[in-house]
Amino acid sequence: MNMSEWLVRTARRVPDAPALLSGENVAASYSEFAANAARIGGLLRTRHKVEPGDRVAIFMKNSTAYLELLYGVWFAGAVAVPINAKLHPREAAFIVEDSGSKVLFVSGAEELHSLLASTCTVHDIEAEPTFAAEGAAIAAPEPRAPDDLAWLFYTSGTTGKPKGVMLTNANLHAMTYAYFVDVDDVLAEDAAVYAAPLSHGAGLYNFMHVLRGSRHVVPLSGGFDAVELSALVPRLGNVTMFAAPTMISRWLTTARETGYSGEGLRTIVYGGGPMYQADIEAAVAHFGPRFVQIYGQGECPMTITSLSRSDIIDRAHPRWRERLASVGPAQSCVSVRVVDADGAEQPPSEIGEIVVSGAPVMKGYWNNPDATAQSIKDGWLWTGDIGTLDEDGYLTLRDRSKDVIISGGTNIYPREVEEALLMHPAVSEVSVIGRPNAQWGEEVVAVIVASTDRPPNPEELDAHCRSLIAGFKRPRAYFFETALPKNNYGKVLKTELRKNVSGL
Repeated sequence: MNMSEWLVRTARRVPDAPALLSGENVAASYSEFAANAARIGGLLRTRHKVEPGDRVAIFMKNSTAYLELLYGVWFAGAVAVPINAKLHPREAAFIVEDSGSKVLFVSGAEELHSLLASTCTVHDIEAEPTFAAEGAAIAAPEPRAPDDLAWLFYTSGTTGKPKGVMLTNANLHAMTYAYFVDVDDVLAEDAAVYAAPLSHGAGLYNFMHVLRGSRHVVPLSGGFDAVELSALVPRLGNVTMFAAPTMISRWLTTARETGYSGEGLRTIVYGGGPMYQADIEAAVAHFGPRFVQIYGQGECPMTITSLSRSDIIDRAHPRWRERLASVGPAQSCVSVRVVDADGAEQPPSEIGEIVVSGAPVMKGYWNNPDATAQSIKDGWLWTGDIGTLDEDGYLTLRDRSKDVIISGGTNIYPREVEEALLMHPAVSEVSVIGRPNAQWGEEVVAVIVASTDRPPNPEELDAHCRSLIAGFKRPRAYFFETALPKNNYGKVLKTELRKNVSGL
């Protein structure tokens, strides 16, 4: 079933209900939301000859137009390719080219135009804000099969190149249904606030609120601003939102200063990075019992485990501290195991790699059968994360075997940064690692062996990185060594590097 059919049904049921809001201002009712999406779909079909299965990319910051574009893409039977708005234009261009996107929607981003080598048509909605009015509305969403692609999500890997995670209609259906069972109910009077990027988890959580006819709110800032949210949320009421743990910590700091204590909040679903136990205890103490944790990844979107609201506030269970430090039991639509290197299931409390199977697991990586075969074995997705399961089925994350750095809820893969730094002529060797940061969870640091007697200065390296990768990926500190610690096989010992820089 086409995902946009949910929007059509809700628009028939509650046509005048407020659907899209910019701050407190209603931008579209549900009937207008559906009509705009149908016209965008018509524009894609008639002007750009987009056929079912074609890819359409979106490289924009959060806005109400973003949601209309997503549903317009699905109306036409196409595949949405949301791109993180914080990426460098060069990185976004790679995704557009790799996905073979026929159309790209942007808001500004002039530099990106010159980097595209394909015949992809670029729509700048800032330059053409009324483009949707030109389309002849599609009468009904294009029929799509459960195994047809709907969302192509690019997530970087240890090879340094982003990989396209193929999410089907069936994957997204399972994720949506599991939310109602394992995460939270959704009410018609709710307001889903999109303070985190729509290109990622926050965008994936739109479906539940479309089904219930809830409000979809984009803050006027287009993102996360603790002061803005503290003022906006009480006026909206019944707010639910997805947030990275670092966002909650930053909001808590501001709330303590301003006296805001959670008025108008119903639920915050958090995930996308480690939540320290002291931080969630402090957040619950200040904001109240409004939190649910989820653990997932792009390859199994938002649906591996969940730690319920009741588990988070429970202080009576004899192991409540251990449970609070966990990410909860498996969600209803998946099976979760912890296994050794050979795939044998580990006994309770024994460390191993986390594997998952079930309806939300991706179809595979776009045009990358080798990577697919490495990640999906005998129907199980090998997550690359290390953890333990207790006797009650609660999963605790212990490490990340792929060395991913999570800063502000966003994954940063060291290999990408290392490859960029190695393009500098004065860099001979480099290892990029994460260092704990109170505000962001982790920050990127680089340990460098210079190729000359004069090491490059940090400002020079910073400018070099900014020219090649997104600004949020660049190192926040540089350390210079005469050699990197390595084992007998020549592999850099990142554990040693982390010990050396953690206190600096």
